[in-house]
Amino acid sequence: MLVDVIYFLEEQKVNFIWCKGEVYTPYYCVMRKVASPRSLHLAMGNLLRILWKPEEGEQNNFYVDFETVDPSEEERPVYESVQKVLDDGRVILKDISQYTGATEHIREIYTLSVQKVLDDGRVILKDISQYTGTTEHIQRVVQDLLEVLCSKDKTPSQHLETQQALFKQFADILDFVLRFDDRKMTNPAIQNDFSYYRRTLSRMKLANEDETGNENIVSNEMANRMSLFYAPATPMLKVLSDATTKFVSQHKELPVENTTECLSTMAKICRVMIETPEYVARFQSGETKLFCLRVMVGVIILYDHVHPVGAFAKNSSIDLKSCIKVLKEQDAPMVEGLINALRFTTKHLNEEGTPKSIKALLAV
Repeated sequence: MLVDVIYFLEEQKVNFIWCKGEVYTPYYCVMRKVASPRSLHLAMGNLLRILWKPEEGEQNNFYVDFETVDPSEEERPVYESVQKVLDDGRVILKDISQYTGATEHIREIYTLSVQKVLDDGRVILKDISQYTGTTEHIQRVVQDLLEVLCSKDKTPSQHLETQQALFKQFADILDFVLRFDDRKMTNPAIQNDFSYYRRTLSRMKLANEDETGNENIVSNEMANRMSLFYAPATPMLKVLSDATTKFVSQHKELPVENTTECLSTMAKICRVMIETPEYVARFQSGETKLFCLRVMVGVIILYDHVHPVGAFAKNSSIDLKSCIKVLKEQDAPMVEGLINALRFTTKHLNEEGTPKSIKALLAV
């Protein structure tokens, strides 16, 4: 009976089977009695077709379309709310990419005109405060998305199959977060300008210079929030991790596994899409592959912050070895920042329970 099941699965070109949160070969799954033949049949739903190669000419019933997916009517209310935040995020990424720094300019004009310092400083603070203000919107829409994508009425796989537009938006948020933090780390002028301007204002207050002008810049409360936001190396990632952790703590009726399995499912799907030439060939843009890599890394980091034992434990539902190998197979300049994100922004990597092989792959 077992041999017949293996033979049938291999005849159908089923190379991998998703079972109990893991991916197995048919032989291992059946011979090790991971699942019964009946449960194997039930496990091979449309969603998991991405994990095996269909026969020639057969269309895949499931494919995460990260380029042209449209929301269903059921998804639309949340989708439209999230899209406004994503549109603002694109503007912010453009601004931060073009930010060249103004410290030297401020120092120069400070020697000439106090009022000129104030006027120029208002422009700088307006730009920087917009980045900080976006965090509130991200926290809100992340929790809105998680409420829909982690609900108890569907499994993570069913959510991903039937709510692809919302999963795409969650992936877009991860992409924005990693890109923002990468630009922040490679452009210290943003934080330096803000710090220098605050010091300048403090000196002016002590000298009783233009006290009335200071009132119109930013409140002390807002300035303190901005300082707290820019203090971490990866501020947007901290916002996203905090929002996800808050969602888990506030929704005690939902098992934490609902959230972590949602994240691990996304990581697996992104990895397999990158590993499979047929899926890569579908990408209409060369940027899509890098997008998948960023999303894969983002959900690993998020999983590591939310799961009680993290993503690097031996029993983690994320195949870290395969994910890291996929990263290392890409051009080094393209993924260096992503590998560093795994090294320096995860929570459990350096713990004793992390396998030595994983540490060796990440050179830690």
